[in-house]
Amino acid sequence: MTQTSRSAPADGLDASQGGDHRKGLSAGAIGVLGGVVIGVSTIAPAYTLSGAVGPTASAVGEHLPAVLIVGFIPMLLVALGYRQLNRAMPDSGTTFTWASRAFGPWIGWMGSWCLLASTILVLSNLAGIAVDFFYLAISQLTGMDWIADLTRNVPINIITCLAFMAVAAYISYRGLEATKAFQYVLVSFQVIVLVWFSVAAFRHVATGTAFDATQFSWDWFNPFGVESFSAFAAGIALSVFIYWGWDVVLTMNEESRGMTTTPGKAALLTILVVVGLYTLVTLATLSFAGVSATELGLGNPDIQENVFAALAGPVMGPLAILISLAVLSSSASSLQSTMISPARTMLAMGHYGALSPKYARISPKHQTPAYATIVSVIIASVFYAVMRVVSENVLWDTITTLGMMVCFYYGVTALACVWYFRAQATDSLGSFINKLLAPLLGGILLLIFFFQTAWDSMDPAYGSGSQIGGVGLVFILGVLIFVLGVAAMLVQHRRSPEFFRRRFETTEHPTD
Repeated sequence: MTQTSRSAPADGLDASQGGDHRKGLSAGAIGVLGGVVIGVSTIAPAYTLSGAVGPTASAVGEHLPAVLIVGFIPMLLVALGYRQLNRAMPDSGTTFTWASRAFGPWIGWMGSWCLLASTILVLSNLAGIAVDFFYLAISQLTGMDWIADLTRNVPINIITCLAFMAVAAYISYRGLEATKAFQYVLVSFQVIVLVWFSVAAFRHVATGTAFDATQFSWDWFNPFGVESFSAFAAGIALSVFIYWGWDVVLTMNEESRGMTTTPGKAALLTILVVVGLYTLVTLATLSFAGVSATELGLGNPDIQENVFAALAGPVMGPLAILISLAVLSSSASSLQSTMISPARTMLAMGHYGALSPKYARISPKHQTPAYATIVSVIIASVFYAVMRVVSENVLWDTITTLGMMVCFYYGVTALACVWYFRAQATDSLGSFINKLLAPLLGGILLLIFFFQTAWDSMDPAYGSGSQIGGVGLVFILGVLIFVLGVAAMLVQHRRSPEFFRRRFETTEHPTD
């Protein structure tokens, strides 16, 4: 990964004239199916479900399917806004480009900062999880329990983590063709295992061998059946973030066949595929284990960190190792596909002058954002290695703050859709719903979640339980990340004031 030669200029066109702003990426490399597969891989359903099912069931009981479906609604509303913005401005910068066009460069810069902070820092989390399940899987395959404990050896853990990141970065550097081939295998494997797990769980229920066979009830889909609003809100807060990652599909718009239409379709299909898979698996686990706090019950706090690890043996018998391999493949595939988004966002920022022109460099051989990809993985690697040595509490609390960043940039992007299309929103009923009502509701909901999460994180009990002066460490770290973003923006303003002074222009297409 050494060749990062030419700098992609603004294609010889004057940005102020709104010319063609394609950036030299490989055009036509991805279709709807490839986009859906990469979108699903970024969300990482096997890994996400393993950690989310237990806490959510503990909060809302048997209404787990209802809350997961309700939690998907804000994502769907926001995705409709993304789809409209992509039809009008298919640009790899997504949040950066669209928010800058609607609200100006300052808001666009901060929106993209939150996207970059969340996607780059989550790479550390994904790599760390992949390391945990890598050694766990080897231990299960060989029958040597001591191998699973290697993940607690800090030097071995860091070296393994950096190796995973290097491999993922190399695949990303090779481009979307290599990414697709890698993701088809890993995503197919985890989906097959999850469906297999679900069928096996239903079979145990049917034959009377389930741990706590619970008869299906349509009331499971009734969100109003949750005992209290606070429990419902807690369940929604947990479920919203399990859909994060679908927007990576939009960052590939300049590499898609049908750049104004394919990414939007793929993003919506990604969300629908994931909600279908989540519903199937949660129904199966709920039917098999129930929600009691005993042994294999989903309400048992001792198994909530990794529900699949506890249920895999009773449900799948000697093939339980497949669940560990599925979670490993899930985190590994997400590690690789998550790199797509920050690299292309930084590429766009370099292209428009919001970052140094070095970030706009494209690999002439693979037509990928080479420099931005390398910078992303270096930041994530250094962050993980340093924090793993200094303090695991700070490491995981920093990752916990990402929920705030995600809500902020999703909310800002959805409202950018409302503002950009405000003059066209009354042209027809379809325009009113897709360009104004849906993104407006989605954006408001995400910003409400943003402020609610910020408020909750002030509690010292939030996250690892660490605090400074009686204020939760998660809140302090979240504020620090925002302050760093403002400082970086001011530094960039000093270096390149013309970007912040001129009216932002990009390629625009008619949407009617």
